[in-house]
Amino acid sequence: MKAIIYHSFGGPEVLTFGETEKPEPGPGEVRVKVVTVGVNPLDYKRRYGWVEQHYPTTFPAVPGLEFAGIVDALGPGDHEVSVGDEVFGWTATGAYAEYALAGDIVPKPAELSFRAAAALPVAGETAQRVLDELGLAKGETLLLHAAAGAVGQVAVQLAVALGATVVGTASPANHDFLRALGAIPVAYGEGLADRVRAAAPQGVDAVFDAAGHDVLPLSIALRGGTTDRIVTIADPNAAEHGVPFSAGGTPSEQVRAGLARHARLAVEGRLSVPVVETFPLAEAAKAQELSEAGHVRGKLVIEV
Repeated sequence: MKAIIYHSFGGPEVLTFGETEKPEPGPGEVRVKVVTVGVNPLDYKRRYGWVEQHYPTTFPAVPGLEFAGIVDALGPGDHEVSVGDEVFGWTATGAYAEYALAGDIVPKPAELSFRAAAALPVAGETAQRVLDELGLAKGETLLLHAAAGAVGQVAVQLAVALGATVVGTASPANHDFLRALGAIPVAYGEGLADRVRAAAPQGVDAVFDAAGHDVLPLSIALRGGTTDRIVTIADPNAAEHGVPFSAGGTPSEQVRAGLARHARLAVEGRLSVPVVETFPLAEAAKAQELSEAGHVRGKLVIEV
């Protein structure tokens, strides 16, 4: 099968488009013909080897965490899906490929396109997990760094639905977009702390860092000097600041329930992760370069 493969850590140049063995499903496993793949910042961070302590790599490696596709083969044992079913979720073998073994998957609603489905798993699970870890509640104020990214957008929508106030950092070009989602936008950069205090004179109850650009010291200051209720998904130096790095570990049953819930919300028009650009599999390196450059409002998707 055709796939994107890398044999060592490095820049986009280590990604090669070639042939590799089609994975065969073992007992209890499901193979999916991949249709679409979501591109995430974690893809290039893993490619560089920056997050090995949380996501160890075995070479040769196929990138990609989230996908949507059609069940192609079933290993021995009982299954909740059948060959031909349209599904989406997480892959166990890497999603930048024509075929992948499934991790946690659920049926894809017919009303949800393959593009939209591939954009949901990582952003939805990550946003929900961190909001739960922060214990965000109605009436509280959340500071969300990188609010216009895919994870940030979902976190804004889920937090606003909880009844929380969200102050979101973003470039000025994304401020109207964030206001439409219900957030209070502030520009990042010099003077950010003062802008946050002006936007939230009541104070900040919790901080969600999806940016990773040295914002933890500032976040600690805005929390009154405490690291309590600050979580990052993007700063590998979090431990140096005494801040937890959230790297997953959500039980499978909970992950699948979240996938199904977020799909329903998307179909109902209550949760949106816009796909801003698509790429063929052979141009996966270009997609990762664009992701790494930042400032992507929404999701990049690879079409296999």
